[in-house]
Amino acid sequence: MTTTSPDRALSDDVRCPTNFGYWRAKETPAWKKRERLAKRLFRHDLFPTDEQAALLCEDLFAGDPVAERFVAEVFFGEIGHRRGREMLMHALQHGVDSVPDAPESMRALFAEFETVPDWVDPALVAQGAEVWRRWGTMLFSVAGVITLEIYTEGAVAMPLSLAGGYAGDNALRRFLETSKFWIDMSEPGQIMTPGSAARTTAMMVRVMHVSVRKRVGEHPDWDTEAWGLPISQTYEQMTQIGGAVAPALALWLAGVHTTPSEMRALIHFNRYMGHLIGVQPRWATTTIREQLQVLAMATAARTYDSGTAGKELIESFPAAFAPRPGQKGLARLRARYNHRVYAAYCALWMAPGTRKGYDMPSPWLGLLVVVLRLPLMHTVELLRRIPGLRQLHARVVDRHRRNWYEAQMDGRQAEFDASSALRR
Repeated sequence: MTTTSPDRALSDDVRCPTNFGYWRAKETPAWKKRERLAKRLFRHDLFPTDEQAALLCEDLFAGDPVAERFVAEVFFGEIGHRRGREMLMHALQHGVDSVPDAPESMRALFAEFETVPDWVDPALVAQGAEVWRRWGTMLFSVAGVITLEIYTEGAVAMPLSLAGGYAGDNALRRFLETSKFWIDMSEPGQIMTPGSAARTTAMMVRVMHVSVRKRVGEHPDWDTEAWGLPISQTYEQMTQIGGAVAPALALWLAGVHTTPSEMRALIHFNRYMGHLIGVQPRWATTTIREQLQVLAMATAARTYDSGTAGKELIESFPAAFAPRPGQKGLARLRARYNHRVYAAYCALWMAPGTRKGYDMPSPWLGLLVVVLRLPLMHTVELLRRIPGLRQLHARVVDRHRRNWYEAQMDGRQAEFDASSALRR
Protein backbone atom coordinates (compact mmCIF):
# COMPACT_ATOMS: atom_id res chain seq x y z
CA MET A 1 0.00 0.00 0.00
CA THR A 2 1.15 3.54 -0.67
CA THR A 3 -0.02 6.21 1.73
CA THR A 4 0.58 9.93 1.89
CA SER A 5 0.09 11.85 5.12
CA PRO A 6 -2.20 14.86 4.52
CA ASP A 7 0.15 17.25 6.32
CA ARG A 8 3.30 16.23 4.50
CA ALA A 9 4.90 17.98 1.57
CA LEU A 10 7.32 15.27 0.46
CA SER A 11 7.89 14.85 -3.24
CA ASP A 12 7.47 11.06 -3.17
CA ASP A 13 4.78 8.94 -1.62
CA VAL A 14 5.71 6.76 1.31
CA ARG A 15 5.22 3.02 1.23
CA CYS A 16 3.74 2.05 4.57
CA PRO A 17 2.04 -1.14 5.78
CA THR A 18 -1.71 -0.69 6.18
CA ASN A 19 -1.60 -1.79 9.83
CA PHE A 20 1.10 0.69 10.81
CA GLY A 21 -1.24 3.47 11.82
CA TYR A 22 1.17 6.34 12.38
CA TRP A 23 0.10 8.72 9.62
CA ARG A 24 -3.55 8.40 10.56
CA ALA A 25 -3.01 8.62 14.32
CA LYS A 26 -0.81 11.72 14.27
CA GLU A 27 -3.66 13.71 12.72
CA THR A 28 -6.16 12.83 15.44
CA PRO A 29 -7.04 15.45 18.09
CA ALA A 30 -5.60 13.31 20.89
CA TRP A 31 -2.14 13.04 19.32
CA LYS A 32 -2.20 16.68 18.18
CA LYS A 33 -2.78 17.62 21.82
CA ARG A 34 0.15 15.44 22.92
CA GLU A 35 2.35 17.05 20.29
CA ARG A 36 1.55 20.54 21.60
CA LEU A 37 2.16 19.45 25.19
CA ALA A 38 5.54 17.90 24.33
CA LYS A 39 6.57 21.06 22.48
CA ARG A 40 5.60 23.22 25.44
CA LEU A 41 7.25 21.04 28.12
CA PHE A 42 10.38 19.80 26.36
CA ARG A 43 10.94 22.38 23.60
CA HIS A 44 11.17 19.74 20.89
CA ASP A 45 8.86 17.79 18.63
CA LEU A 46 7.14 14.67 19.91
CA PHE A 47 7.68 12.77 16.64
CA PRO A 48 10.56 12.47 14.16
CA THR A 49 10.51 14.72 11.11
CA ASP A 50 8.28 13.52 8.28
CA GLU A 51 11.38 12.67 6.27
CA GLN A 52 12.72 10.49 9.11
CA ALA A 53 9.31 8.90 9.66
CA ALA A 54 9.12 8.10 5.95
CA LEU A 55 12.44 6.24 6.14
CA LEU A 56 11.19 4.22 9.10
CA CYS A 57 8.08 3.30 7.14
CA GLU A 58 10.11 2.24 4.12
CA ASP A 59 12.30 0.12 6.39
CA LEU A 60 9.27 -1.88 7.48
CA PHE A 61 9.75 -3.60 4.11
CA ALA A 62 13.55 -3.90 4.43
CA GLY A 63 15.53 -6.93 5.57
CA ASP A 64 19.18 -8.04 5.56
CA PRO A 65 20.07 -8.73 1.90
CA VAL A 66 23.69 -9.77 2.47
CA ALA A 67 22.81 -12.38 5.11
CA GLU A 68 19.68 -13.41 3.22
CA ARG A 69 21.72 -14.26 0.14
CA PHE A 70 24.02 -16.45 2.27
CA VAL A 71 21.17 -18.24 4.05
CA ALA A 72 19.30 -18.86 0.79
CA GLU A 73 22.40 -20.30 -0.92
CA VAL A 74 23.77 -22.33 1.99
CA PHE A 75 21.10 -23.16 4.57
CA PHE A 76 18.23 -23.51 2.09
CA GLY A 77 20.40 -24.63 -0.82
CA GLU A 78 22.33 -27.79 -1.64
CA ILE A 79 24.68 -27.47 1.34
CA GLY A 80 21.85 -27.63 3.87
CA HIS A 81 21.35 -26.42 7.40
CA ARG A 82 23.57 -28.91 9.23
CA ARG A 83 26.64 -28.50 7.03
CA GLY A 84 25.98 -24.77 6.68
CA ARG A 85 26.00 -24.32 10.45
CA GLU A 86 29.27 -26.26 10.69
CA MET A 87 30.84 -24.04 8.03
CA LEU A 88 29.59 -20.93 9.78
CA MET A 89 30.99 -21.97 13.17
CA HIS A 90 34.33 -22.85 11.61
CA ALA A 91 34.53 -19.48 9.88
CA LEU A 92 33.68 -17.67 13.10
CA GLN A 93 36.41 -19.45 15.01
CA HIS A 94 39.14 -19.60 12.37
CA GLY A 95 38.23 -17.05 9.72
CA VAL A 96 36.29 -17.44 6.49
CA ASP A 97 39.49 -18.11 4.53
CA SER A 98 39.88 -21.36 6.48
CA VAL A 99 36.61 -22.73 5.04
CA PRO A 100 37.32 -24.81 1.91
CA ASP A 101 35.30 -23.63 -1.07
CA ALA A 102 33.45 -21.00 0.95
CA PRO A 103 30.74 -19.61 -1.34
CA GLU A 104 30.94 -15.98 -2.40
CA SER A 105 27.83 -15.16 -0.40
CA MET A 106 29.61 -16.34 2.75
CA ARG A 107 32.68 -14.24 1.98
CA ALA A 108 30.49 -11.18 1.41
CA LEU A 109 28.71 -11.76 4.72
CA PHE A 110 31.97 -12.00 6.65
CA ALA A 111 33.47 -9.03 4.85
CA GLU A 112 30.56 -6.91 6.09
CA PHE A 113 30.53 -8.53 9.53
CA GLU A 114 34.25 -8.02 10.15
CA THR A 115 34.42 -4.42 8.87
CA VAL A 116 34.09 -1.90 11.70
CA PRO A 117 32.09 1.11 10.46
CA ASP A 118 33.78 4.52 10.55
CA TRP A 119 31.26 5.86 13.05
CA VAL A 120 32.16 3.33 15.75
CA ASP A 121 33.85 4.73 18.89
CA PRO A 122 35.34 1.76 20.81
CA ALA A 123 35.37 3.72 24.07
CA LEU A 124 31.62 4.40 23.84
CA VAL A 125 30.96 0.78 22.90
CA ALA A 126 32.89 -0.36 25.99
CA GLN A 127 31.06 2.11 28.22
CA GLY A 128 27.68 0.95 26.95
CA ALA A 129 28.60 -2.69 27.57
CA GLU A 130 29.66 -1.75 31.10
CA VAL A 131 26.23 -0.23 31.78
CA TRP A 132 24.56 -3.46 30.70
CA ARG A 133 26.83 -5.44 33.05
CA ARG A 134 26.04 -3.03 35.88
CA TRP A 135 22.32 -3.53 35.37
CA GLY A 136 22.80 -7.25 35.97
CA THR A 137 19.59 -9.27 35.90
CA MET A 138 17.57 -6.03 35.84
CA LEU A 139 18.43 -5.84 32.12
CA PHE A 140 16.72 -9.18 31.58
CA SER A 141 13.69 -8.04 33.55
CA VAL A 142 13.11 -4.64 31.99
CA ALA A 143 13.98 -5.61 28.42
CA GLY A 144 11.71 -8.64 28.59
CA VAL A 145 8.75 -6.77 30.02
CA ILE A 146 8.85 -3.59 27.93
CA THR A 147 8.83 -5.79 24.83
CA LEU A 148 5.40 -7.08 25.84
CA GLU A 149 3.93 -3.72 24.91
CA ILE A 150 4.74 -4.20 21.23
CA TYR A 151 3.36 -7.77 21.19
CA THR A 152 -0.03 -6.15 20.66
CA GLU A 153 1.09 -5.62 17.05
CA GLY A 154 0.70 -8.39 14.50
CA ALA A 155 3.90 -7.39 12.68
CA VAL A 156 5.90 -8.29 15.79
CA ALA A 157 3.79 -11.04 17.34
CA MET A 158 3.14 -13.18 14.26
CA PRO A 159 6.79 -14.07 13.47
CA LEU A 160 7.39 -15.06 17.09
CA SER A 161 4.15 -16.99 17.30
CA LEU A 162 4.65 -18.86 14.02
CA ALA A 163 8.25 -19.72 14.91
CA GLY A 164 7.22 -20.78 18.42
CA GLY A 165 9.49 -18.27 20.15
CA TYR A 166 8.39 -16.68 23.41
CA ALA A 167 5.13 -18.61 23.31
CA GLY A 168 3.74 -21.40 25.46
CA ASP A 169 6.32 -23.80 26.87
CA ASN A 170 9.06 -22.27 24.70
CA ALA A 171 8.75 -18.85 26.35
CA LEU A 172 11.39 -19.40 29.01
CA ARG A 173 13.84 -21.18 26.69
CA ARG A 174 13.79 -18.44 24.08
CA PHE A 175 13.94 -15.69 26.72
CA LEU A 176 16.99 -17.36 28.24
CA GLU A 177 18.61 -17.57 24.80
CA THR A 178 18.10 -13.83 24.53
CA SER A 179 19.58 -13.41 28.02
CA LYS A 180 22.63 -15.36 26.85
CA PHE A 181 22.90 -12.95 23.93
CA TRP A 182 22.81 -9.98 26.33
CA ILE A 183 25.46 -11.55 28.56
CA ASP A 184 27.82 -12.38 25.68
CA MET A 185 27.44 -8.97 24.06
CA SER A 186 28.31 -7.10 27.25
CA GLU A 187 31.39 -9.08 28.26
CA PRO A 188 34.40 -6.72 28.53
CA GLY A 189 36.00 -6.21 25.11
CA GLN A 190 34.22 -9.18 23.55
CA ILE A 191 31.95 -7.43 21.09
CA MET A 192 34.88 -5.92 19.16
CA THR A 193 37.18 -8.94 19.34
CA PRO A 194 37.22 -11.20 16.23
CA GLY A 195 36.54 -14.83 17.10
CA SER A 196 34.98 -13.96 20.47
CA ALA A 197 31.94 -15.69 21.93
CA ALA A 198 30.04 -12.41 21.60
CA ARG A 199 30.58 -12.14 17.87
CA THR A 200 29.78 -15.82 17.40
CA THR A 201 26.49 -15.30 19.21
CA ALA A 202 25.77 -12.19 17.12
CA MET A 203 26.25 -14.06 13.86
CA MET A 204 24.10 -16.98 15.00
CA VAL A 205 21.32 -14.57 15.96
CA ARG A 206 21.65 -12.82 12.60
CA VAL A 207 21.30 -16.07 10.66
CA MET A 208 18.42 -17.17 12.88
CA HIS A 209 16.56 -13.91 12.14
CA VAL A 210 17.05 -14.39 8.39
CA SER A 211 15.83 -17.99 8.55
CA VAL A 212 12.72 -17.02 10.49
CA ARG A 213 12.10 -14.07 8.16
CA LYS A 214 12.15 -16.36 5.13
CA ARG A 215 9.87 -19.02 6.62
CA VAL A 216 7.37 -16.57 8.06
CA GLY A 217 7.34 -14.40 4.93
CA GLU A 218 6.35 -17.45 2.88
CA HIS A 219 3.62 -18.54 5.32
CA PRO A 220 -0.01 -18.03 4.19
CA ASP A 221 -0.84 -16.31 7.50
CA TRP A 222 1.68 -13.54 6.87
CA ASP A 223 0.20 -10.38 5.33
CA THR A 224 2.93 -8.29 3.71
CA GLU A 225 0.61 -5.43 2.81
CA ALA A 226 -0.60 -5.18 6.40
CA TRP A 227 2.70 -5.70 8.21
CA GLY A 228 5.62 -5.27 5.84
CA LEU A 229 8.53 -7.72 6.08
CA PRO A 230 8.87 -10.10 9.05
CA ILE A 231 11.58 -8.90 11.48
CA SER A 232 12.01 -5.72 9.47
CA GLN A 233 14.78 -3.16 9.83
CA THR A 234 12.45 -0.77 11.65
CA TYR A 235 11.37 -3.27 14.28
CA GLU A 236 14.93 -4.50 14.66
CA GLN A 237 16.01 -0.92 15.33
CA MET A 238 13.20 -0.73 17.88
CA THR A 239 14.90 -3.64 19.62
CA GLN A 240 18.10 -1.56 19.84
CA ILE A 241 16.10 1.29 21.38
CA GLY A 242 14.67 -1.33 23.74
CA GLY A 243 18.23 -1.95 24.95
CA ALA A 244 19.17 1.70 25.39
CA VAL A 245 17.01 4.70 26.30
CA ALA A 246 13.75 2.81 26.95
CA PRO A 247 15.09 0.51 29.71
CA ALA A 248 17.38 3.21 31.10
CA LEU A 249 14.36 5.40 31.85
CA ALA A 250 12.13 2.52 32.97
CA LEU A 251 14.69 1.25 35.48
CA TRP A 252 14.52 4.46 37.49
CA LEU A 253 11.18 3.14 38.80
CA ALA A 254 13.06 0.17 40.26
CA GLY A 255 15.84 2.29 41.77
CA VAL A 256 18.50 1.80 39.08
CA HIS A 257 20.02 5.12 38.01
CA THR A 258 21.32 5.73 34.49
CA THR A 259 22.73 9.12 33.54
CA PRO A 260 22.29 10.88 30.16
CA SER A 261 25.95 10.25 29.29
CA GLU A 262 25.46 6.55 30.03
CA MET A 263 22.35 6.53 27.84
CA ARG A 264 24.35 8.00 24.97
CA ALA A 265 26.93 5.24 25.42
CA LEU A 266 24.12 2.67 25.43
CA ILE A 267 22.80 4.06 22.14
CA HIS A 268 26.24 3.72 20.55
CA PHE A 269 26.82 0.24 21.97
CA ASN A 270 23.41 -0.99 20.81
CA ARG A 271 23.91 0.53 17.37
CA TYR A 272 27.17 -1.38 16.87
CA MET A 273 25.63 -4.56 18.27
CA GLY A 274 22.77 -4.05 15.84
CA HIS A 275 25.24 -3.67 12.97
CA LEU A 276 26.66 -7.10 13.79
CA ILE A 277 23.24 -8.75 13.65
CA GLY A 278 22.29 -7.00 10.42
CA VAL A 279 20.46 -3.90 11.66
CA GLN A 280 21.43 -1.24 9.13
CA PRO A 281 18.47 1.14 8.82
CA ARG A 282 18.20 4.01 6.39
CA TRP A 283 17.97 6.33 9.38
CA ALA A 284 19.69 5.27 12.60
CA THR A 285 18.76 7.00 15.85
CA THR A 286 21.88 8.40 17.53
CA THR A 287 20.53 10.68 20.29
CA ILE A 288 18.27 10.34 23.32
CA ARG A 289 15.78 12.71 21.73
CA GLU A 290 15.61 10.74 18.49
CA GLN A 291 15.02 7.47 20.34
CA LEU A 292 12.21 9.01 22.36
CA GLN A 293 10.66 10.38 19.16
CA VAL A 294 10.73 6.94 17.53
CA LEU A 295 9.13 5.44 20.64
CA ALA A 296 6.36 8.04 20.39
CA MET A 297 5.92 7.26 16.69
CA ALA A 298 5.72 3.51 17.34
CA THR A 299 3.18 4.12 20.11
CA ALA A 300 0.99 6.23 17.85
CA ALA A 301 1.24 3.61 15.09
CA ARG A 302 -0.21 0.77 17.17
CA THR A 303 -3.34 -0.89 15.83
CA TYR A 304 -3.58 -3.76 18.39
CA ASP A 305 -4.05 -6.37 15.68
CA SER A 306 -2.03 -9.30 17.06
CA GLY A 307 -5.10 -11.16 18.34
CA THR A 308 -4.52 -14.61 19.84
CA ALA A 309 -0.84 -14.59 18.83
CA GLY A 310 -0.15 -11.51 20.92
CA LYS A 311 -2.27 -12.83 23.79
CA GLU A 312 -0.26 -16.04 23.94
CA LEU A 313 3.07 -14.21 23.85
CA ILE A 314 2.15 -11.69 26.53
CA GLU A 315 0.56 -14.16 28.92
CA SER A 316 3.33 -16.74 28.43
CA PHE A 317 6.06 -14.40 29.66
CA PRO A 318 5.29 -14.12 33.39
CA ALA A 319 3.95 -17.69 33.41
CA ALA A 320 7.37 -18.91 32.23
CA PHE A 321 8.88 -18.08 35.62
CA ALA A 322 6.35 -20.06 37.68
CA PRO A 323 7.65 -23.19 39.46
CA ARG A 324 8.16 -26.07 37.04
CA PRO A 325 7.12 -29.68 37.64
CA GLY A 326 9.79 -31.49 39.59
CA GLN A 327 11.25 -28.39 41.23
CA LYS A 328 11.60 -28.76 44.98
CA GLY A 329 13.18 -27.04 47.93
CA LEU A 330 15.31 -23.99 47.23
CA ALA A 331 14.80 -24.23 43.46
CA ARG A 332 11.02 -24.12 43.85
CA LEU A 333 11.23 -21.25 46.35
CA ARG A 334 13.45 -19.31 43.96
CA ALA A 335 11.01 -19.93 41.10
CA ARG A 336 8.09 -18.70 43.19
CA TYR A 337 10.03 -15.53 44.00
CA ASN A 338 10.92 -14.94 40.34
CA HIS A 339 7.31 -15.48 39.30
CA ARG A 340 6.04 -12.93 41.82
CA VAL A 341 8.69 -10.37 40.94
CA TYR A 342 8.19 -10.71 37.19
CA ALA A 343 4.45 -10.30 37.72
CA ALA A 344 5.29 -7.03 39.51
CA TYR A 345 7.57 -5.92 36.69
CA CYS A 346 4.73 -6.49 34.22
CA ALA A 347 2.56 -4.17 36.28
CA LEU A 348 5.37 -1.65 36.67
CA TRP A 349 6.52 -1.40 33.06
CA MET A 350 3.44 -2.26 31.00
CA ALA A 351 0.85 0.41 30.28
CA PRO A 352 -2.22 -0.22 32.48
CA GLY A 353 -4.45 -0.12 29.42
CA THR A 354 -2.41 -2.86 27.76
CA ARG A 355 -2.07 -5.05 30.82
CA LYS A 356 -5.76 -5.11 31.70
CA GLY A 357 -6.57 -6.71 28.36
CA TYR A 358 -4.71 -9.90 29.27
CA ASP A 359 -4.79 -12.59 31.93
CA MET A 360 -1.79 -11.59 34.03
CA PRO A 361 -0.80 -12.85 37.49
CA SER A 362 -1.42 -10.71 40.56
CA PRO A 363 1.48 -8.27 41.03
CA TRP A 364 0.89 -7.19 44.64
CA LEU A 365 3.34 -9.40 46.54
CA GLY A 366 6.04 -8.70 43.97
CA LEU A 367 5.34 -4.97 44.05
CA LEU A 368 5.75 -5.05 47.81
CA VAL A 369 9.21 -6.57 47.32
CA VAL A 370 10.11 -3.89 44.75
CA VAL A 371 8.95 -1.08 47.04
CA LEU A 372 10.65 -2.45 50.16
CA ARG A 373 13.99 -2.82 48.41
CA LEU A 374 13.92 0.67 46.82
CA PRO A 375 15.92 2.31 49.64
CA LEU A 376 18.58 -0.37 49.28
CA MET A 377 18.67 0.03 45.49
CA HIS A 378 19.05 3.81 45.73
CA THR A 379 21.78 3.43 48.37
CA VAL A 380 23.71 0.95 46.25
CA GLU A 381 23.43 3.26 43.25
CA LEU A 382 24.99 6.08 45.29
CA LEU A 383 27.73 3.96 46.88
CA ARG A 384 28.79 2.30 43.63
CA ARG A 385 30.11 5.66 42.41
CA ILE A 386 32.94 5.38 44.94
CA PRO A 387 35.91 3.99 42.92
CA GLY A 388 36.70 0.97 45.09
CA LEU A 389 33.06 0.04 45.56
CA ARG A 390 32.34 0.45 41.86
CA GLN A 391 34.57 -2.49 40.96
CA LEU A 392 33.10 -4.58 43.78
CA HIS A 393 29.56 -3.79 42.65
CA ALA A 394 30.43 -4.71 39.06
CA ARG A 395 31.78 -8.11 40.13
CA VAL A 396 28.80 -8.86 42.36
CA VAL A 397 26.10 -8.05 39.77
CA ASP A 398 28.01 -9.87 37.02
CA ARG A 399 28.27 -12.99 39.19
CA HIS A 400 24.60 -12.71 40.10
CA ARG A 401 23.41 -12.48 36.49
CA ARG A 402 25.48 -15.56 35.60
CA ASN A 403 24.15 -17.54 38.55
CA TRP A 404 20.60 -16.51 37.69
CA TYR A 405 21.06 -17.58 34.08
CA GLU A 406 22.62 -20.93 34.97
CA ALA A 407 19.89 -21.68 37.50
CA GLN A 408 17.17 -20.92 34.97
CA MET A 409 18.84 -22.93 32.19
CA ASP A 410 19.11 -25.94 34.50
CA GLY A 411 21.79 -27.62 32.39
CA ARG A 412 20.43 -26.65 28.97
CA GLN A 413 22.44 -24.84 26.30
CA ALA A 414 21.46 -21.85 24.17
CA GLU A 415 21.35 -22.91 20.51
CA PHE A 416 19.99 -19.95 18.47
CA ASP A 417 18.66 -22.50 16.01
CA ALA A 418 15.88 -21.72 13.54
CA SER A 419 16.02 -24.94 11.52
CA SER A 420 12.76 -26.39 12.82
CA ALA A 421 9.50 -25.99 10.98
CA LEU A 422 6.95 -23.34 11.91
CA ARG A 423 4.27 -24.24 14.42
CA ARG A 424 1.51 -24.28 11.81
